[in-house]
Amino acid sequence: MLTPLLRGTTALVCLSLAVPVAAQDADTSGFLGTLILTGGKRDLSFGTALSRTVVGEEEIQDRQASTVAQLIDSVPGVTLVNGTTPQGSGINIRGFGANTTFGSDQKIAVQIDGASVGSEELYRIGTQLFTDPLLYREVEVLRGTIGSFAYGSGIVGGVVKLETKDASDFTGGAPGVGGSQTFEYGSNGNGWVSSTNLAWMPTDRAEFLLNYSLRDQDDLTAGDGSTIGNSAFRTPSYLAKGKFTFGQDDAHSLMLSHSRTVADDKDVPYDQFDTSGGTFGNVDRLTETAQTVLEYRFNPASDLIDLRANLSYADQQIAYDYIPGSSPAEGTPSFPFLVNTVNADQRYETTKLTLTNRALLDTGAVSHDMLFGLEAQRRVRADNTDAGAPGGRNDRFALFVVDEMAMGQVTLTPALRYETSRIESENDLGTFPTSYESDALMGGLALAYDFGNGLSVFGSAAYTEGLPIIDDLGTSATAQRRIDMTEKSQTFELGAEYTGTGVFTADDNFTIRGNLYQTRLWDITSYTVAGSTSTELERVDSRGVELEASYGMASGVYVDIAGHLGDATEFNPDGSDTTWRNSPADRVQLTLGRKWTETLDLSWEIVHSADRRDALGDGLPDSTVHNLRATWKPEGQGWLDNTEVRFGVENILDTDYVGHLSSPTRKAPGRTLKVALTKTF
Repeated sequence: MLTPLLRGTTALVCLSLAVPVAAQDADTSGFLGTLILTGGKRDLSFGTALSRTVVGEEEIQDRQASTVAQLIDSVPGVTLVNGTTPQGSGINIRGFGANTTFGSDQKIAVQIDGASVGSEELYRIGTQLFTDPLLYREVEVLRGTIGSFAYGSGIVGGVVKLETKDASDFTGGAPGVGGSQTFEYGSNGNGWVSSTNLAWMPTDRAEFLLNYSLRDQDDLTAGDGSTIGNSAFRTPSYLAKGKFTFGQDDAHSLMLSHSRTVADDKDVPYDQFDTSGGTFGNVDRLTETAQTVLEYRFNPASDLIDLRANLSYADQQIAYDYIPGSSPAEGTPSFPFLVNTVNADQRYETTKLTLTNRALLDTGAVSHDMLFGLEAQRRVRADNTDAGAPGGRNDRFALFVVDEMAMGQVTLTPALRYETSRIESENDLGTFPTSYESDALMGGLALAYDFGNGLSVFGSAAYTEGLPIIDDLGTSATAQRRIDMTEKSQTFELGAEYTGTGVFTADDNFTIRGNLYQTRLWDITSYTVAGSTSTELERVDSRGVELEASYGMASGVYVDIAGHLGDATEFNPDGSDTTWRNSPADRVQLTLGRKWTETLDLSWEIVHSADRRDALGDGLPDSTVHNLRATWKPEGQGWLDNTEVRFGVENILDTDYVGHLSSPTRKAPGRTLKVALTKTF
């Protein structure tokens, strides 16, 4: 199915690559050349070899998403698994990440201001990216392995980086007081949101921000009018952030941020993937997630020094109390086991220190943009053996370097990461060791060629290893096998970018990027053969094509396209094979719109998905969903100045469907009218 498309798409892909003309100051990936060209709804930010998509604050507000996962599922290759609730939904990139059993498989990394979150394999709980979209000014998605070496090991799907808002976003970077108040309402589930930002800059060297957001939603309704069970939630969130700049020429800065989200759910299913209590029954569940980050930066007037020290602490606690009489298994021999499972409280703490320095230097005809760093991380998990989560401690240390070498029209970027790991069990494992050590060397190479006329081509090869995790502790033969080996993967990418103005009409702009990827995963420890709990898959092969394009005219008319088409196979030890159970659907998203200066933006979004399956592997019919959005920013209207009004209708045709990789009982929401009012002061 994929081969004809690849043949037909290669010509398009090889005619598309943008010249990297502007450096992004905050980028630490090592691939530092970036083009940002505004055409339509989304700014296309392309690096020399990264499959990179940035969802900015404007789009965050326009989409009015309930979760970060729901916000970024518009990125090519990204799948939202299991709905739109904070605890139940998950993020899957190129077939890796959240799956139909756990919220994470360790093959994507999620960071909030540099803090690592969402990395625990919790059975039937979903993602641990438990936070509110309105706390963030930007969400960046890096797809694949080649851009991951500054963020972790074993990353196959990609990296999700979230950056919280700054006080200077509201004061214009000048001393003073500012802020904003946002109210949102969604007709489906009577959902509402209040988000308040208060910003203060007493001087141009100090800034402080407070945000409080409260999101509330009742159970949603599907396209056929049925109620989507277990879709209600109430989540208060807050963010406190401060930054100080000091020293000669303001070379030093210190930033401290703390964010927290809480949900106190009563009489809800333990199984967050399903819509009813099922075998496990219902629980009262208190979920608390917090991230604290302290970052120091030293950036003097020297090309050789741009030093950052990022110290972060992420803490998640989940407390359960079983609701008597809610499980149909009550009174059976297995019931005591179920009660122990659903009453088992969970806590996960991750402390991490990352030191990096970025240096610009020339060695003859070669210009270097080099990022060097080290990372020390400690992850501690309280024992929760009853729920299949053994307690222990995982200490890791890593060194990494990424060197972008420019030689005229050629850019060559090697990247290396060396990581060591030590796992210690909280429990006595009898005759088995209670501590295990492992290490790995991984890296990649990217090559880009700039033709100088708006066209560039690129390619990359990357290899990474996933070191054992705390979940691999145990006394069974399966556990011992898993903790003594590392998962390995390699990814190859080939693509092109093009950007230009006056391409089809005078004063228009056009940007397009296409890339092919192929990934192989072997020595697998995290996936078993279907129907088995102890026999791992032999390997997983996946391949696909991703396309992003934006076209804008002087009249304000714009067209945005984002799509993914792929094919993936899982291979069993006996030589048999089948479709990879977590592979993304074939998907294309088309947005047609028009902007009237900065005052009014109207758009129509069409999302078509094919080759879809539910969480049980059963095929689903193709789906097409239509969404309408309008953003109005009145100016010169007195009290309406600095006001933004947003309207939207999602799933306008009330299409009845189940999302790709979702539980067959968890349908997607039906028609939803959304309205938002933001006042900036």
